[in-house]
Amino acid sequence: MSEKYVPPKVWKSAEGNGGKFANINRPTAGARTEQKLPVGEHQFQLYSLGTPNGVKVTIMFEELLELGIKEAEYDAYLINIGEGAQFTSGFVEVNPNSKIPAMVDKNNGNPINVFESGSILVYLAEKFGKFLPTDLASRTKVMNWLFWQVGSAPFVGGGFGHFYVYAPEKFQYPIDRFAMETKRQLDVLDKALANSRYIAGDEYTIADMAIFPWYGLLVKGKIYDAAEFLSAHEYKNVNRWADEILKRPAIARGRMVNRAQGPETEQVRERHSSKDFEGKNIT
Repeated sequence: MSEKYVPPKVWKSAEGNGGKFANINRPTAGARTEQKLPVGEHQFQLYSLGTPNGVKVTIMFEELLELGIKEAEYDAYLINIGEGAQFTSGFVEVNPNSKIPAMVDKNNGNPINVFESGSILVYLAEKFGKFLPTDLASRTKVMNWLFWQVGSAPFVGGGFGHFYVYAPEKFQYPIDRFAMETKRQLDVLDKALANSRYIAGDEYTIADMAIFPWYGLLVKGKIYDAAEFLSAHEYKNVNRWADEILKRPAIARGRMVNRAQGPETEQVRERHSSKDFEGKNIT
């Protein structure tokens, strides 16, 4: 850093603060424009983007459909957070925190709004009785790892990812700080996965669905392009687990939904039926 920063007595947002997202970042909440959300024919309406947090939920829907549960059909609409679509009145009504993903269960005319990716995963798991054990000990283990991921992701996404990829300048201190914490978290996972097939035991659960889009894709070089920088090959158990999960058909489909980057063959910007995946492919 060329100049030493001294915090003022009272913080004020500087012009251009936020780097790539300076045009939308503000220290206030609430709707900025009036716009209703689109509504499709299915019971579940998902408003999201193909980020790791968004992918958690589309994976869950696709896993339920893979089991033949037709009641889990859903409409998924892309929310372009770079353009501020999360600050429309319709979206804020569903999620006052203006973060994707957000979901509405039509619930026979008595809509239920669900926001926060972890909450949506639990909601769907309990509604359909899948991917979340019912016995107290096993359920608690899954919830431990689910909440671990929800609590740790800001260090990987908002911390490491921001300073390594999105910040307007590269600064060593924050990159070193968040790289160290990201590697510590990978080591936590690696040690846990040394003793079990999946993170909470021998069964694939919502804990795996929550963790994989962040840490699994991170070690495989599919987010932030940081696998070499983080020496991701060292985490052999995480890589083994990620490789196995990547083979699941629902994972491939879930990663395409609401995807707004990459080749067109890897994008399903809106999803309304299985036909939307025809001619698509993702690796």
